[in-house]
Amino acid sequence: MASPSEVADPGARALPAELRCVNVLGVGVSAIDMTLALETMDRWIVRREQHYVCVTGVHGVMESQADEVLRRIHNRAGLVTPDGMPIVWLSWLRGERHVDRVYGPDLLAASCERSIARGYRHFFYGGGAGVAERLVERLRARFPGLEVVGTYTPPFRPLSAAEDEDVVRQINNTEPDIVWVGLSTPKQERWMAEHAGRVRAPVLVGVGAAFDFHAGLKKQAPRWMQRSGLEWLFRLTTEPRRLWRRYLRNNPMFVWQVLLEAIGVRTHPLVR
Repeated sequence: MASPSEVADPGARALPAELRCVNVLGVGVSAIDMTLALETMDRWIVRREQHYVCVTGVHGVMESQADEVLRRIHNRAGLVTPDGMPIVWLSWLRGERHVDRVYGPDLLAASCERSIARGYRHFFYGGGAGVAERLVERLRARFPGLEVVGTYTPPFRPLSAAEDEDVVRQINNTEPDIVWVGLSTPKQERWMAEHAGRVRAPVLVGVGAAFDFHAGLKKQAPRWMQRSGLEWLFRLTTEPRRLWRRYLRNNPMFVWQVLLEAIGVRTHPLVR
């Protein structure tokens, strides 16, 4: 199988040197759709450039309001994908009509399918006990020929410095092109920022619940709910005890902050 550097796609679009972004309450969300996200990741892999990708919806934006470090982590990412429809709609209002949702589980599936011909190597970091192994089994059944070079399930405690170095060494020894990180927000964003450069894979992507969804452990909202901005309601009804605070606090506050910014009462500069 050809290595990533040997793969050429004559139909690929020329990518801009720097992708535009939309300022969403101080978080620079990339003005992209799924195709542009995948093509950008292709370019990083071919050039062996190292970047991390934050898949961010309302939850990630609102967590960044109270956490300047997290906001800077987002704004230093190679991509911040518009994970939720409210982010997409806001991008449209700002004139970026080509923007479409780049949802974590969809990005994972699309990248796995795309990687078969390109020979990309995948590593999965995160999930609960046995989740990564079940995820890989299902992905390989869905995408025959998918090259998975390793998995690691971290314990529910901080790793010691020695343990962390051992994990970094383990990942690097497998020489992955993409490391998928499933730790939930903001843990996965912090992990990627802390390990960017130490983990030598060109692409780190934080996809949160995508591990559980593709492993068949949690149900995804119907596509019509995803496209209409109602996925939060589906997830709230399926996991009310865990998610009620996230959605019933963050969603109204997001709308309020956007309205305040629209009428000029508040501003949210991009800080890197």
